[in-house]
Amino acid sequence: MKKSNQINMTEGSIFGKLLQFSIPLIFSSILQLLFNAADIIVVGRFAGDNSLAAVGSTGSLINLLVNLFTGLSIGSNVVAANYFGAGNSKELKDTVHTSILLSVYSGIILTAVGIAGSRIILRMMQAPDEVLNLATLYLKIYFSGITATMVYNFGSALLRAKGDTKRPLYILFLAGILNLVLNLIFVIIFKMDVAGVAWATVISQTLAAILIITILVFEKDDFHLSLHNLKINMSIFARIVKIGLPAGFQGIMFSFSNVIIQSSVNTFGATLIAGNSAVCNIEGFVYTAMNGFSQGSLTFCSQNAGAKKFDRIRRLTWISQFSIVVIGTVLCTIFLLFRYRFLGIYTKSPDVIQAGMIRCWVIFTTYYLCGMMDGMANTIRGIGHSLMPVISSLLGACLFRIIWLVTIFQIPQLHTPKTIFISYPVSWVLTFIANLIFYNIYINRLSPKKKKIKETLPSR
Repeated sequence: MKKSNQINMTEGSIFGKLLQFSIPLIFSSILQLLFNAADIIVVGRFAGDNSLAAVGSTGSLINLLVNLFTGLSIGSNVVAANYFGAGNSKELKDTVHTSILLSVYSGIILTAVGIAGSRIILRMMQAPDEVLNLATLYLKIYFSGITATMVYNFGSALLRAKGDTKRPLYILFLAGILNLVLNLIFVIIFKMDVAGVAWATVISQTLAAILIITILVFEKDDFHLSLHNLKINMSIFARIVKIGLPAGFQGIMFSFSNVIIQSSVNTFGATLIAGNSAVCNIEGFVYTAMNGFSQGSLTFCSQNAGAKKFDRIRRLTWISQFSIVVIGTVLCTIFLLFRYRFLGIYTKSPDVIQAGMIRCWVIFTTYYLCGMMDGMANTIRGIGHSLMPVISSLLGACLFRIIWLVTIFQIPQLHTPKTIFISYPVSWVLTFIANLIFYNIYINRLSPKKKKIKETLPSR
């Protein structure tokens, strides 16, 4: 096994290994974000505001449909990392093959649901008539190639389980370049509008899937993938579902609340939709940086739970939280200081830029709270408990935001876009507090001073 392609997180410096894991993952996530950023920038500058609104308004819907299966890839990561930390070779091999086949099935299901339901859901979200057809076309093409996205997500999750975040970065670098080149060719030269950026995304993600599978096929360790031996191990599948399904539902709940919020934003017209979409894309870069440390917590905790080194988990938790706050605050400050220049990258319309300012001030002054919330949830999930973060998300984020929109937002004096966006930081605080309470309960149960330690992989 090439040691450069793995990180043993059960020994050595906690902060050093967290950085070693998280930095390549942050850059990988940034490149993945650039897929959507390239779409939005190209259509915004070369196809018009309606096309920008059409592509930008699909993000919450895509996340709603995809997050359940993305949660299963998190389950694969946790299970594989746990077996890797425990040195359990046979179960690790079965996890690899089960996960890849599961990714294919997930993609097929998403293709069917996405193509059949896109227009219906967009209408339910009150998408304006001027963007409805363009948004529907974009989604149908996007979901036609979603299997490749699922294969890449599951494959990279498996590599992350042993601390390999570098090779997924190299893959996304190549795919990102291809995506950008195809965007420019399809939109500027062939005038394909939103269809062009959708096909560029599908083709580039297909390249990423092929490369991740190639890496796994040529691995020489327990992460080796044999295409002739692909099958679902039901015991491993049950463990992946136990961890991943609650994580997926948590993502769905956040996405559902975001769909409700997007529906409220849609009532203010295409200009606010376009401005909101541009700022959301910028936010993604801050979230990605914070999420790198959050994902580091997930894998770090999973490996150490397998090795039963719970004292390292305690120390990692607060190191990760501190890192999230620092990087989130620094990046948000930069984006606030240069907000007009950054928004000017996405659109030339002064009205759209001004509309985006509303969201800018609310989110970029509080966004570190979102990172803290996710980091704590992933720490809990990493030690084998996925159900409680779902409950806290249901109450603190999804239910709260819906109640906010049907009560506070309906007050005539507060029926404004700013009121919509304020629901985010309030829900982040509530959810973080709930996750912190659950974390303290679970970590105290796993105290190394106790003679009898329960198995940590299955959640309760």
